[in-house]
Amino acid sequence: MSFPLSGAAAKRIFVAGVVFPCAVLASAAQAQQASQWESGEHLYERVCGHCHKPEVGVGPVLEGRGLPAVYLQAIVRNGFNAMPAFPASYIDDESIAKVAEYLSTLPAPAVQQ
Repeated sequence: MSFPLSGAAAKRIFVAGVVFPCAVLASAAQAQQASQWESGEHLYERVCGHCHKPEVGVGPVLEGRGLPAVYLQAIVRNGFNAMPAFPASYIDDESIAKVAEYLSTLPAPAVQQ
């Protein structure tokens, strides 16, 4: 059985078959990053919660404390003690405000005996 395409045509088809799926995957990943922080809850769960959820015990618990958005923004931007600073290129002010809004809806965690 012979292959009906010349070497150059086969090479172009092969390259297109490899490049096109990669381009589609890359654009899908970029679209996901653009809408990465859709809600305050999503951001808190994906980033903040790794240290600040009550069951983790790494950073101070933020739930139920009523921390104002401006306070959270200052800590997130500048860092504090063990808390690293996060630049605006990683999380914008609107997203920090969404986290503050989400946290304001949560009750304080129960005190464990």
